[in-house]
Amino acid sequence: MMNSLIDISPLISPRIGVWTGDTPFSHEYLCTIKEGSNLDLSYMKTTMHLGAHADAPSHYIHPGEGIAERSLAYYYGPVQVVHVDISRGERILPKHMSCEPQAERILFCTRSFPDPDIFTTDFCALSPELIHHLAERGVILVGIDTPSIDPYSSKSLESHQAVAKYDLAVLEGLILEHVPEGCYCLMAFPLKIEGADAAPVRAILRKLD
Repeated sequence: MMNSLIDISPLISPRIGVWTGDTPFSHEYLCTIKEGSNLDLSYMKTTMHLGAHADAPSHYIHPGEGIAERSLAYYYGPVQVVHVDISRGERILPKHMSCEPQAERILFCTRSFPDPDIFTTDFCALSPELIHHLAERGVILVGIDTPSIDPYSSKSLESHQAVAKYDLAVLEGLILEHVPEGCYCLMAFPLKIEGADAAPVRAILRKLD
C-alpha cells in the first residue's frame, strides 16, 4: 500500500513562496525538550492559500460556501493527471488536452511553477473555455501545479468565476512533474476551518491496480 501512494504536495517551510502581499508561513516554538521542557509545543502563522490547497467558493463569490462546508466527496475519488505543453503565462484551452476527460477530477501538470520556494508570476492557468468543456463532461474538480487557476495579473478571475458557475472544486499549488499521465485515486481533504476561504491539503495520489 505504501509504495502505491504518490505525494503531490510541496514541503511547507518558511521558505515557501506565497502570493504577493499575502501572509508568509512562519513556525515558532513555545517550548522545546532540548531547552528543558517536558515536550515540544509550537504554533504557526500563515495564509490559507499555502502550498497545496483547496479554494472555497467564498474566496471568489459572495455569498459562498466556506471551506468547512464543502463536501468531502469532491476531494476523494478517481482523478486523471494531464500534462500540457504551452508557453509560460498561457491559459490551458480544450485543444491543449490530448484526450477527453477520463475521470471526474482532472489535475493539470504545466511545469510552469517549478520551485515552490520561488514565487514567479508567469505561471500557466486554466481558461474559462476549459472549465466549461470539462464541466459539460461531468468533471467536478480541477487542479493545477501553479498558485492559481487564473493568471497572476487577472483581477476578474474568469476561471474562478467559471468554476463558481458549475460549482466545481479547485486544488492549486500541486506538485505533478514526477507523476506520469494517467488515472489515479485522489485524496486531498482540506482542513475543516470555520469561515475560511481556503485550506491547506496533503494531496496524495494512489496508483490504481
